[in-house]
Amino acid sequence: MNYWHALILAIVEGLTEFLPVSSTGHMIIVANLLGIGQAPFTEVYITSIQFGAILSVVALYWRRFLQSFDFYLKLAVAFIPFGILGFVLKDVITELLKSVTVVAVSLVLGGIILLFVDKWFDGERKQVTTPNIKQAFKIGLFQCIALIPGVSRSAATIVGGLSQGFDRRSAADFSFLLAVPTMFVITAYQLYKAYKITPLQPGDLQVLAFGNVVAFVVALLAVNSFVNFVSRFGFRSFGMYRIVIGVIILLMIGLGIDLQLI
Repeated sequence: MNYWHALILAIVEGLTEFLPVSSTGHMIIVANLLGIGQAPFTEVYITSIQFGAILSVVALYWRRFLQSFDFYLKLAVAFIPFGILGFVLKDVITELLKSVTVVAVSLVLGGIILLFVDKWFDGERKQVTTPNIKQAFKIGLFQCIALIPGVSRSAATIVGGLSQGFDRRSAADFSFLLAVPTMFVITAYQLYKAYKITPLQPGDLQVLAFGNVVAFVVALLAVNSFVNFVSRFGFRSFGMYRIVIGVIILLMIGLGIDLQLI
């Protein structure tokens, strides 16, 4: 992976991490289009630069992280289902991450759901700062669906918030906050696993640092834009986008186009 590849993937990560379109799915597809999808370091890079993106949440919501212990307890409760299931299924998830087909199918199915989300949850919504313990746990269960590449952690947790009666902004806000412990643990695990197999070289660390900085800056600009957009217009346009991208990828695969060689 060179710095040009790193820049493109980091921009994609920053733009998509907090959109309900699957940042991991997009990076897997882009990595394959760039011809680096099967490189061992690519998997580490794709996962690790998500940490740079979620640091933008800390920068934008830093006051929320200075709240009481109760705030952290609810984040922990929401994270636990994802953490346990992710650990149990880690080998299966690693294999699924290598499949562009799985990502494409997930994009289409998730897109179909997003077409109807606004109608399903149409009605009186409440604005909340943080959920209660029971609500946090249920949102955490929704996050588990995002273990399937292409589903979108953001989409799953936002829908989880909507299912608890939150308005769109409140659901998005908690989704962003929950990303912090979730992505921190995933990044730490991926770096540890990579180090055990093949220690990262100094050049790899520089590329990771570069990617995280780019992802941080781009995500910083994207977060507020997304919240304002989804508060006004809902999720239908994201559903249509997911379906179009997923169908295009499936058609390419069906036509025998080797994405790895493009």
